[in-house]
Amino acid sequence: MSRPIKISLTRRYRFAASHRLHRPNFSDDENQRIYGKCSSPYGHGHNYSLEVTVSGAVDPATGMVANLGDLDPFVEREVVEAFDHKYLNEEVQEFVEDVPTAENICREIHRRLKTFPAARLERVRLEETSKNSFEFDGEVGGREQRAP
Repeated sequence: MSRPIKISLTRRYRFAASHRLHRPNFSDDENQRIYGKCSSPYGHGHNYSLEVTVSGAVDPATGMVANLGDLDPFVEREVVEAFDHKYLNEEVQEFVEDVPTAENICREIHRRLKTFPAARLERVRLEETSKNSFEFDGEVGGREQRAP
């Protein structure tokens, strides 16, 4: 008996959102020093590109790891509809308290998608600009901690 083949599938999605990197318990000078122009009281926006990678055994009946007819609506509902054209600081509950850095956005997207039932979520990769991208595979390590 042969073992099932494990394959990864990566799918790309896009959304646009604005945010402000700012902690109310920091002084204006400290926010400016830490976040620079991203701390502008007017906020700023990005056209985000999101890659979602899932893996699993290839279903012998369908020949697929995950049916895109299941994955796409799941990601659309959990992430794209929730984040697209939103001011993250005020319109996404998780960022009312946490600073919506790309790292925190990436982690929140992973949290929302890890319950996808048809395959195992391997990682999310969030591209914020052509120079910045962030990946999270759900593994906690290093200095990982939530802000006070």
